[in-house]
Amino acid sequence: MIAIGEHVKILVASAPIDFRRGINGLVALVAEALKMDPYCGSIFVFRSKRRDRLKLIAWDGSGMILLTKWLENGGFAWPAARDCVFRKIPDSDFTKSRTGISLNTGQ
Repeated sequence: MIAIGEHVKILVASAPIDFRRGINGLVALVAEALKMDPYCGSIFVFRSKRRDRLKLIAWDGSGMILLTKWLENGGFAWPAARDCVFRKIPDSDFTKSRTGISLNTGQ
């Protein structure tokens, strides 16, 4: 189990990404295209076009972490796409979204 600190920001990219990107490509996307600091301690969450996969990157102080999740059935409910803009979400919503529960309806 990976615990998320109380003051950690969780930032969700609203647009899907090319899921062939690895950790270096995602760090570059955050830093260059989005003008954000990937080493700030926040968790950056990305989804695939099919909405059945997530990738997360986070800096833990000693290295970059890459996590991936696939859903066997269904897809993740996601905020409307706006050119890969990041949206901050509460930890409780993030916990729901990891299990495929909608972020929009709270179900």
